[in-house]
Amino acid sequence: MEITGCHEESIEFSKKLVSEMLAELFERYPVLKKTDFQVAQNNSIVQKESTIINAEIALLPPFSGG
Repeated sequence: MEITGCHEESIEFSKKLVSEMLAELFERYPVLKKTDFQVAQNNSIVQKESTIINAEIALLPPFSGG
């Protein structure tokens, strides 16, 4: 994301939920708290209550279809 200045980052993470991962990212990058985005795990949109599996996580900016 342009906001964080990182295109890609590897993070060792011991928590289990997407919401816990987001809390850690908000500490590292407070500007994300004000940003609208969705979270994808292995190319599928997931909810904050989802369990993280050893996976690729992506923060996706808002997009529209049609």
